[in-house]
Amino acid sequence: MAPGVLLDEPQAELFHTSPIAHQPSKSNENAPRHLFPDGIRTSGQHPPLYDTLKPYSAFPKHITGPTVWQASDFTSHPERWVHPLTTQEINELSDAADGYIASGAPLTGISQATFPLPTLSASLAALRDDLLNGKGFTLLKNFPAGLWSPEKNAVAYLGLGIYLGYPISQNGRGHILGHVKDVGDDPTQIHSVRIYRTAARQFFHADDGDVVGLLCVNRAQEGGESDIVSVHNVWNVLQREHPDVAELLTQPIWYFDRKGEVSEGQDEYLRQPVVYLENGGQGRLYCKWDPYYVRSLKRFEERGEVPPLSEAQKRAMEILEETCQREALHMVLEVGDVQFVSNAHLLHARTAYKDFAPPAPRRHLLRLWLATPEGEGGWALPMPDSHEKKRGGVQVNDTPPRAPLDAE
Repeated sequence: MAPGVLLDEPQAELFHTSPIAHQPSKSNENAPRHLFPDGIRTSGQHPPLYDTLKPYSAFPKHITGPTVWQASDFTSHPERWVHPLTTQEINELSDAADGYIASGAPLTGISQATFPLPTLSASLAALRDDLLNGKGFTLLKNFPAGLWSPEKNAVAYLGLGIYLGYPISQNGRGHILGHVKDVGDDPTQIHSVRIYRTAARQFFHADDGDVVGLLCVNRAQEGGESDIVSVHNVWNVLQREHPDVAELLTQPIWYFDRKGEVSEGQDEYLRQPVVYLENGGQGRLYCKWDPYYVRSLKRFEERGEVPPLSEAQKRAMEILEETCQREALHMVLEVGDVQFVSNAHLLHARTAYKDFAPPAPRRHLLRLWLATPEGEGGWALPMPDSHEKKRGGVQVNDTPPRAPLDAE
């Protein structure tokens, strides 16, 4: 990776780094089936194609359309974003899950062909379009998480997910079914610990997949509440109030830690902007952000590999978080709620939480990261894997996909 890029370097140099060396080295859609049941490997993390990045002057000063919304648009209108699953939909989901379990097929190989939803699939197709091109979120209610076994919950949840995108690996262990649960990891060790494995607060961020899904299996005693925000609304606010911050977010001077989840020969961090424009497509503004991954680079700073955050960057981070907090839609996930959120034009956050004392179960959410490739209606990302089916995610070497039924 190139040495640290400083804020005072010529703007032209920031946007003309050759992308040739960053092309994926393997065909992720012709992966060995003894490791990857459907023959598709998660692509993993990549630096952007620097030559395709646009300067600030190319970015819109004001965004309009269905991706721009304010919390007030929804707080008094739950019918616009909450969908209670009907008895018919639950029965169809239940039958499909029972059939899949009876087949003995591995969860890692689930597909629309092996998990038929004859009527619910139409509703999920409409939901997928809304996630990609509309408001970018929904909340499904009445999923029978408290009635079904862990295996049936997992199968039915993955069965919903495959109609929205391709499940991708969420960590170096290959988990395509994630578990948001406090397993006792130390949240202060942000260079090595993933915050979803703790009870700590999660600041506004986007995950490394096009869509993220969360199914609530158990609630916390207190806290653990969810916030989401329209990136395009936040951008409009920044343009009005802090255009200098908006400009800084477009520059590829931000380093993101990979926390050791790296394949052989890859860099341990990525340099990129926080906001991009699509590389073609509709030219929409896309956001990739997680402050924990930006703050955890001290070991690389000490070795002189990356520059420390400038005062301007620190200020930008504070203003971005404050703006998100001010503009966010707040919600509480109950047992049986399923939240799906776009990672392209939404950011999401979580308050810190406290679990019930044992033997009560800990707060537990099942998580999906879903990929929506460019050739199937997904956003045209300035990334070398934009057209791959399982783009993004976290892939370490040939670690096979796994779908554990609990945190590990």
